[in-house]
Amino acid sequence: MSFKPNSMTFAKGIQRLEHACKDSGLDINKSIITSRDSVAQKAVKALEVTNIPSGFVKFQLPIHFEGPTQTYMSFGAPRTKVPVHSHDEGSGVRVIMFGSIIYKGHELTAGDWMYIPKGKSYEFEVGAMGVGVFYCYECCCA
Repeated sequence: MSFKPNSMTFAKGIQRLEHACKDSGLDINKSIITSRDSVAQKAVKALEVTNIPSGFVKFQLPIHFEGPTQTYMSFGAPRTKVPVHSHDEGSGVRVIMFGSIIYKGHELTAGDWMYIPKGKSYEFEVGAMGVGVFYCYECCCA
């Protein structure tokens, strides 16, 4: 059996995402969302992908960017506090690779993600073991 992962166009993927967000009550531009939020979990469930090899789980994140993006990796020392700030040039998403961050009382650990809409202020603290994060921004954020 051959494996064909690309079974839908980009435009269809966006339509699918928008439909899942609407059905779950998730407005990605209203506030910061994380993989620990129940409304995001509902959208992710609707965005599961089935054309994958046995033994894998795959889902589309319930977010998308309007413009070009840039990617970064960063590593934070244990208990580092990141002060209140915003990314006014564009939205971004972070994926925790290892360690953790604490955001609004929720500990985000390996595999968790956090979506930050353009202009939304936030702060967080790095967990006790430090953190490694993959970032994708709609702005340069350098």
